[in-house]
Amino acid sequence: MKAEELRQWREANGYSQGRLAKVLSVDVMTVSRWERGVRGIPPFLRLALSYLELKGDKPEPKPNQRKRK
Repeated sequence: MKAEELRQWREANGYSQGRLAKVLSVDVMTVSRWERGVRGIPPFLRLALSYLELKGDKPEPKPNQRKRK
């Protein structure tokens, strides 16, 4: 898996970097480094992402926040 593929998967499935890091039990900086290509993406990640898709545990969309005046 390439860095851009990971970012596209994450965004298409509604995950922030922080939320994805939490479900994978890694630091948010690790996800950031994977997506920027600073750090190699481990081979198991594709399997983990496939599991998340099958599990159907997509994060809830954030409710619209009101603008402060």
